[in-house]
Amino acid sequence: MINFTKMTLREIERYLQATTLKPQEMRLLAADARAGVQRLLAQYTARIRAERLERERLSALLRYERQAREKGYTYIAGVDEAGRGPLAGPVVAAAVILPQHFYLPGLNDSKQVTTKRREELFTALQETALAFAYGMAGVEEIDALNIFQATKLAMLRALQKLPLKPDIVLLDGINLPELSCPQQKINGGDRLSATVAAASVIAKVTRDRIMCELDKKYPGYGFAGHKGYPTKEHRRAIARLGPCPLHRRSFLLLPEGEKL
Repeated sequence: MINFTKMTLREIERYLQATTLKPQEMRLLAADARAGVQRLLAQYTARIRAERLERERLSALLRYERQAREKGYTYIAGVDEAGRGPLAGPVVAAAVILPQHFYLPGLNDSKQVTTKRREELFTALQETALAFAYGMAGVEEIDALNIFQATKLAMLRALQKLPLKPDIVLLDGINLPELSCPQQKINGGDRLSATVAAASVIAKVTRDRIMCELDKKYPGYGFAGHKGYPTKEHRRAIARLGPCPLHRRSFLLLPEGEKL
C-alpha cells in the first residue's frame, strides 16, 4: 500500500491523474491533514463522478444502436443534416456508421457543443467511424424542390456515397421512402442517438467549412461568420449589396417592416 504521507502534493497529483483509487487509498487520503491533499482528493472525486455520468449519458445515447444490434443489424448508419434554416448556401447531410464498441466522450448534438469541440469531435470521428460520407443539395435544387425535398436529396446522396452498405438507417425526424434497407425515424435523433449525433457533427463541420470557402468567393456578406443564417448582419448585407448566387430566392430574404 502506498504511503501518501511521504509523498509530496505534486507526487500525489500525478498518482491521482494516472490511477483509479482503491477504497482503502481513498480513506488514507481522506485522513491526510494537509489542505492540499484534501483539495486534490476533491478534484479527483469530482472528475471520477463526471466521467461516470458521461459514461452513463453515452450509454443512453447508444440505446437505439443496441436495439438495432439485438435485431441482427450490424452496419447501423445515422443520418442528419445541417443548413435547413439559412438564407444562403447548400444543405449538407452526413451519413455515419460507428463501430459496435464506440466511446467518444463529449459527443452530442452539434448544436449543443462549441465550434472548437465540434472540430475535435469531427477529427475523432474521422479516426474511429467505420464509414462516413456527406452529400449536398445546392441552392438551385433548394429553390426548385423546396428545402424539405432538397434535404432528403442530400441525405440520399450521403448514404449512396458510404463505402459500407448499411443494414439499417437511423434518421433524425424524417423518412426516406427511396431507401431499400430498413429505416427508423427518431424525432430529436441528434440528441437521442450517438450515430445520428455523429452525423450531425460531420454535417455541421463540413457545411461550416464550405461556407468559409464561399465567403472568399462572395465577400461582403459575412458568410464565414453567420454561415448564411438569417442574422441582422446578414440581412443588412443583403439590403446593402443585394442577393448573390448563394442566396435562396425561395426564402424570404428581407421581411417587410423588419428594421435592419
